[in-house]
Amino acid sequence: MAKTSGKPEKTSKKKSRKSDGPELFTLEEAHGARELPSVLVNGYSLMVRDKDGFAGDRASQTAFRELLEEWRVRRREKGSDPFPKVHSRELSKTELDRLLAHDKASEGADLLHGVIEEFAENLAYVVRRFLKEPSWRKVERIVIGGGFPESDVGERAILQASAMLLDLKVKVPLARLSHEVDDGGLLGWVHLAPPAMLKHHDAILAVDIGGTNLRCGIVKMRAKRAKDFSKAKVIERQKWRHADDKPSRSGLIDKLAEMLEELIAHCKREGLRLAPFIGIACPGQIRKDGSIASGTQNLPGDWESDTFHLPSALSKKLPLIDKQPVMVRMHNDAVVQGLSEVPFMRDVKYWGVLTIGTGLGNASYTNNG
Repeated sequence: MAKTSGKPEKTSKKKSRKSDGPELFTLEEAHGARELPSVLVNGYSLMVRDKDGFAGDRASQTAFRELLEEWRVRRREKGSDPFPKVHSRELSKTELDRLLAHDKASEGADLLHGVIEEFAENLAYVVRRFLKEPSWRKVERIVIGGGFPESDVGERAILQASAMLLDLKVKVPLARLSHEVDDGGLLGWVHLAPPAMLKHHDAILAVDIGGTNLRCGIVKMRAKRAKDFSKAKVIERQKWRHADDKPSRSGLIDKLAEMLEELIAHCKREGLRLAPFIGIACPGQIRKDGSIASGTQNLPGDWESDTFHLPSALSKKLPLIDKQPVMVRMHNDAVVQGLSEVPFMRDVKYWGVLTIGTGLGNASYTNNG
């Protein structure tokens, strides 16, 4: 992933229109938008270096599993390992949470508490490093997203990191998402879809591709209940843990197309006016033409190839929606997850998001108005 500056990129203001249909956007505006009506995306996928490499590498789910394995190796050297004889990356979050809940005085729980504390120290360090970067210096609140916080282990680590930051006189609080973690990378698309298109329809399709899981769902805008989309809701969702199946790049796209077709059929059955729009959130730097510049090392196959264009590849596999070809738009997954919090961040001017998943995603924002 390439380092981004703290300044928003300029995007074209030109739009082409059809008199009898929704507003169409130029190619420059179609992907990776940074200037939105309610917020500016100051930067994302920021790579902060320290003496050991990239600071963010210390605060991902992958880093937590590696840390757990290191602690287990040290225990084994003393003759014991309280966990099953599998690598730490194979232990499920449910198994780890169960250990904390039911075996509080066990050797395994004791080891796990030590790992949680060390990971919390790493997360607090990463937060402090980010806050020194130009695009993060004014940040007043940080939202923590990604799959890690949805576990008891992850939640305890974040709470401990918050306490550590408070002790260090860091006045920027850590906050949790206002909705289910699985929904964050989907709900954010209501702030990126063409506004005119939203007016003519009830719902959109959204996709969140991570290094471990692929999620897609139907997002109902519910704009009549709240114009700021604070009442937007994922009414139907599908989830595929693709890391277990280890598909090829084309295999992943084929499966995604099948999942989306099922959601399209669901909308027809329910009488929902589905917009001919699909938003895809994925790791990495997204170019304006919808190609991916860097940061997709956790995805299957080569997603950064000059000959690969996910929006085109996917749209060819999908049927017309509302008698129109599907518009597919791309953006970074941390950016989209952060945008799901826009309605709940109006009391601050500057804020950021850290998504703790297979890797550590990040984005920072400035509210307009």
